[in-house]
Amino acid sequence: MSEEKIKVLLDTDIGTDIDDAVCLAYLLANTRCDLLGITTVTGEPVKRAMLASAICMRAGKYIPIYPGCSSPILVPQQQKVAAQAIALKTWKHKTSFPRGEAIEFLRRTIRAHPHEIVLLTIGPLTNIGLLFSVDPEIPSLLKGLTLMCGYFHRLLPKLGHVEWNAMGDPHATHIVYQADVKVLCSVGLDVTTSVTMDAKRFRKVFSRIDLFAPILDFSSVWFEEWDGTTFHDPLAATTIFNKDICSFERGNVRIELDMKECIGKTYWQSAQNGHHEIANEVDEEHFFSEYLSVF
Repeated sequence: MSEEKIKVLLDTDIGTDIDDAVCLAYLLANTRCDLLGITTVTGEPVKRAMLASAICMRAGKYIPIYPGCSSPILVPQQQKVAAQAIALKTWKHKTSFPRGEAIEFLRRTIRAHPHEIVLLTIGPLTNIGLLFSVDPEIPSLLKGLTLMCGYFHRLLPKLGHVEWNAMGDPHATHIVYQADVKVLCSVGLDVTTSVTMDAKRFRKVFSRIDLFAPILDFSSVWFEEWDGTTFHDPLAATTIFNKDICSFERGNVRIELDMKECIGKTYWQSAQNGHHEIANEVDEEHFFSEYLSVF
């Protein structure tokens, strides 16, 4: 008897760090995942939609894709360009998408499947903050909300004090963490940085997987600046289907909005009856085994 599929909506800033594309590939290849749609966020959301489309087309799947918000609610946009779009010319992809409909698409889809959808966010939270503001009942209609967001326990000096997705739109982040979601699970930077791969190994491992052909092309843009990749977003995605990959702790998350120098910082307080869950540790071998098993 086959396992029941989990309905997933993906909100992504694909096109900057390569891990978003790596995450999307996992969702497309995972037979346990029923990917209902993709929304894009931050600068050049249409180009980001094109990148997602190229990977979906390579997988032979039609997934609804909606470009979302290009600017945060209040603060300036710090991620203005989808750099990987320069590699799109090699790959078939859609060029036309519904405009101005991303929030309504999410709202409509969640209402059509109450208590069945896990919303996976792997970018700044502008789209989701606006969704929860437009329709405050939506959080309670989710089966769960999984975020690659935050920075909770271990200090990583080279990475500063604030995680990118939380900082990208801190006011939206605040709205999301205040929402009444049955299961709000954060996989933070201090855990995701444990699962990495250098560029040489990345190319060797994934060159054997047909779905990765466009992703390898997109990754060449990323590897011009970085010598490897961290599986931030794929780790968050795998926990939806195999929560044993990480250990989790319950408590409450608060977002810094007052101090400009650390706006978007995530504060954690452990509590058995808290509203949030955060990942504490990851089993690296277990993660890679789960990730690669779908291809």
